[in-house]
Amino acid sequence: MNQSDRSAPQALAEHFESLFADTDDPWGYRTRWYERRKRAQLLACLPAERYALAFEPACANGELSAELATRCARLICSDGSAAAITHARRRLAHHPHADLRHAPIPAHWPEGRFDLIVLSEIGYYLDEHAFHTTIDRAVESLAEGGTLLASHWRHPEGDYFRSGDDVHRYLRLSFEQQAGWTRLLRHEEEDFLVEVWSPDGRSVARREGLRP
Repeated sequence: MNQSDRSAPQALAEHFESLFADTDDPWGYRTRWYERRKRAQLLACLPAERYALAFEPACANGELSAELATRCARLICSDGSAAAITHARRRLAHHPHADLRHAPIPAHWPEGRFDLIVLSEIGYYLDEHAFHTTIDRAVESLAEGGTLLASHWRHPEGDYFRSGDDVHRYLRLSFEQQAGWTRLLRHEEEDFLVEVWSPDGRSVARREGLRP
């Protein structure tokens, strides 16, 4: 899929539909140790043990969603691919508090104030308007004291609008300098980045009263 093909959201949706038509796990989220290890790190990076309401756009086949569901009272997951959502519904069948929607962002951002927003492997697929609108929606809908976690692959791919490093550079500018949030954590490896931001800059120890 080249850049001209990707200028239309419909073309992007069709690209992912074709991926999920061939397999329910096109990136090996379920089978690769890299992916399983990364999910464990993402969950460990979350500063709160439990969240009341979380939103995970671009949930794909629901592998991360199923683990987020164990930390949330209610979880909304969405994806622009109907096939992906079908697979995700099967994966989360035993989590009735998970609400899965065929709804691409940013046009279909759910209502509510979220205690947790997870932007995982999505920022590079959005064109300039969609990317910056998604950032705006996240800032507007994160609850006071909430958590936003972002994680992205760092290597170039043919269907990316920007690199993972560029995604996080824009996120830092928006969340720290413009929204005034605190970056609580940055985990950097050769292959991926994880960063966590919050309007509440307290550490986990301070939140639990272990230090002033």
